Amino acid sequence: MALRMWASSTANALKISCASKANLSPTFALSKCFSTVLDGLKYANSHEWVKHEGPVATVGITDHAQDHLGEVVFVELPESGVSVSQGASFGAVESVKATSDVNSPISGEVVEVNTKLSESPGLINSSPFEDGWMIKVKPSNPSELESLLGPKEYTKFCEEEDAAH
Repeated sequence: MALRMWASSTANALKISCASKANLSPTFALSKCFSTVLDGLKYANSHEWVKHEGPVATVGITDHAQDHLGEVVFVELPESGVSVSQGASFGAVESVKATSDVNSPISGEVVEVNTKLSESPGLINSSPFEDGWMIKVKPSNPSELESLLGPKEYTKFCEEEDAAH
């Protein structure tokens, strides 16, 4: 457990994630791949992140989610002006493994959609926190952010969820 905590902390501090579990020497292999979890963001237990800056919140799926999905090949997003509700689906991500709904971590009005994802859905895999963001929302109830997980809580949630599978 201590080794897992150290590896997770180190990976987070270096802002790295495990791109491949293959090619690791069995002597040095860890049982889990640790995903990047960034400070300054809030996380939903459905694996979406939100960054609230001024009047707008940016939303995307987490590094942990994209890692489990595999190569993203298609993204379905809403139109600007649409209302989203906390916990409700606003779109979908299709990967080589599965199609998954994407839920909004907060309620509000969609004010911008990342149109780059229609041409380059793989941005979600290569840059889930920067270029792979999905929507920007004007929150209707900013206090909903308080119900979301912080980085440490989300990391623990992911470790427990992975251990259960």
